[in-house]
Amino acid sequence: MQWLFSGQQFEFIWDAGNDTKSLQKHSVTVTETEQLFQNLECLVPLGIQVEPKPNEPRFGVLGMTLLGRGLAISFTVRTGKIRVISARPMSKKERRMYAAIRKK
Repeated sequence: MQWLFSGQQFEFIWDAGNDTKSLQKHSVTVTETEQLFQNLECLVPLGIQVEPKPNEPRFGVLGMTLLGRGLAISFTVRTGKIRVISARPMSKKERRMYAAIRKK
């Protein structure tokens, strides 16, 4: 996932399948989700999803919005653009892990 920290501007794919899902399920907006990828110094990569095996590579990250809201995001990359699968607030366990990693 080194490409994630290349400093490039990311483009996103938002469609009817993913633009409102995280808002409805978790009260996370598209704007908040995109902010994590604009705030790379606060991003912690979780790696590639292996179980259940997805049809395409899926990645996970933890990070902070510009207002300090901790989010967990699952996404894939299609035609060089980020397509968010899900975005939700970090769990208690994820917040502890995030804090421990960020201290290093």
